[in-house]
Amino acid sequence: MSYALLRPALFLLDAERAHRLAVKTLPLLSDGHPPAPGLLATQVAGLAFPNPLGMAAGFDKDGEVPDALLGVGFGFAEVGSITPLPQAGNPRPRLFRLIEDRAVINRMGFNNGGGDAAAARLRARAGRPGVVGINIGANKDSTDRIADYAAMTQLMAPLASYLAVNISSPNTPGLRALQDESALTGLLDAVLDARGESGPPIFLKVAPDLETADIDAIARIALEKRLGALIVSNTTISRPPLRSALAGETGGLSGAPLRDLAQTRLRDFRKATGGALPKIMAAYNAGLTPVTRWNTEVNDQGDPLLYMESIPYWETRGYVAIVMRNYWMYERQAEAPSATRAALAQNAWPMFPTGDPDGGRVYLNARAN
Repeated sequence: MSYALLRPALFLLDAERAHRLAVKTLPLLSDGHPPAPGLLATQVAGLAFPNPLGMAAGFDKDGEVPDALLGVGFGFAEVGSITPLPQAGNPRPRLFRLIEDRAVINRMGFNNGGGDAAAARLRARAGRPGVVGINIGANKDSTDRIADYAAMTQLMAPLASYLAVNISSPNTPGLRALQDESALTGLLDAVLDARGESGPPIFLKVAPDLETADIDAIARIALEKRLGALIVSNTTISRPPLRSALAGETGGLSGAPLRDLAQTRLRDFRKATGGALPKIMAAYNAGLTPVTRWNTEVNDQGDPLLYMESIPYWETRGYVAIVMRNYWMYERQAEAPSATRAALAQNAWPMFPTGDPDGGRVYLNARAN
């Protein structure tokens, strides 16, 4: 069913209710099996990704539907952010569609059902194929946030393909202070100790609102601690010019207005690491669309993975296919025989007729933390 037909009814729901509807009904659209490795298969931190497009944390906060996400074509799914204890998050309303700006503001506050409940769900899928990362956070009222991250690492490491340490949400007061050099060193030492020698790779999710000295320090520490990757970036607390009447809402801004800042940060971190550490680009936070020219706007940095924080619901398979087709057509077509190039160019998921799939749309499942 076309999203264009469903959109008026869906917009009768507030953004957060629409998000929950997406989570509950996604399994109806999915076969539950991860995609087979294809032309875009890649390896990062020792993990084999069948394609480089993943769903970011914030959609499946409690580990309810990772296999359904893989089943609609994503190369990996990241669940969370999950905290040790359940917490309700910030008061509602806390998720806002900025239609005119093709953007979202959220101040969710790590709302989730807690580590034990999520671990039980994820333990039940043990042995299933597919790359499933677990994004971990700290409780808002915790008196020892580093201990929270260590506890979550110990709980989730046996269940995760990788662990994403989220210290960049703007919606938990004081959390971003863990990006400071001394605090970050202590945090990562605790996480790595809790993980053990044989645990999954550790990815670090950073904010876009960083100074040059912060970037250099984070990059140096990430290399010293041999992290698996950096996730660049979370939402921003900055406010570029916006048209929406909701522009004054507090929280993290994502979408088209964040594009220049997020892409600049990706380049900054690549320079600071000397290209020695993979980056995962948060595409919606960078304002990218499925028709982005990947060679000039994303992969000129040579980074192998891409996050999507939101998708136009009921077109999930089509959306993933369009992104993958465009990435491949601009980046990898010389690597494939002409018959394969022709087949992909003629596939059943054409470009959106406007040339801009985001135009006028606000997604059901906007990324939020």
